[in-house]
Amino acid sequence: MNTRQPAVSGLFYPDDARELACEVDTLLRQEQREVIPNLRALIVPHAGYIYSGSVAAAAFSCISSDAQFKYILLIGPSHRVAFQGMAVPLADQFNTPLGNISMAADRISELVDKGWVTYNDLAHTQEHSIEVQLPFIQQVDIQADLIPVVVGNASASEVARLILPALQDPEVLTVISTDLSHYHSYVKAKLIDENTNQRIIAGDTDIRGDEACGHMGLNGLQCALASTDFKIHLLQSCNSGDSAGDKSRVVGYGAYAIY
Repeated sequence: MNTRQPAVSGLFYPDDARELACEVDTLLRQEQREVIPNLRALIVPHAGYIYSGSVAAAAFSCISSDAQFKYILLIGPSHRVAFQGMAVPLADQFNTPLGNISMAADRISELVDKGWVTYNDLAHTQEHSIEVQLPFIQQVDIQADLIPVVVGNASASEVARLILPALQDPEVLTVISTDLSHYHSYVKAKLIDENTNQRIIAGDTDIRGDEACGHMGLNGLQCALASTDFKIHLLQSCNSGDSAGDKSRVVGYGAYAIY
């Protein structure tokens, strides 16, 4: 069995299973939102849990305990490896301190055969934008296989082509991983992120990288949503100055639900 091992456990989140489960459960309980029965997608941040865990929890807490998905399409930006297109892993499963999550191997193979994604383990080996979502998925007990996609240099239409079939299938949950602005003062970041939130909710498809590091996945989602009746709803927004205290150089975070 080819297993992708954790790259940022002990850094972005605890590497002890009991401590990790307790932290995620606490965040989910503290940030509980009303369950959304017809939830189609989430947009969640991907920083260390001390910074963005509460915002991520606001999104994942919307998932019904009765929800049944055949797979989760999880899309995040590439922070370490430059490449064209979108990458899926050759791994059979991803590991976290909470256990393993199996890949939706057959569906991944179909996407590769269509030329929509390519196998690229290197893009996944150290990438945190996918990994930090997994303990939340495990603790809300979503019994579904995973399609993890790291986006390199891809157009919004290419990403939308991947996302639209998932949005149209009520048995698939799409998760877009992105933070907002990076390394501005607290006041400037608030202004930038408020504007970005408005643009996201308005359905803009030209969000820039300095507004959201996962802008390619985000813009692809927006393009796909234009072919549906689903809308984006803001759940929570803050920055690391709110969550971790240092307001001199902050990163912004937002949680959104699509239904």
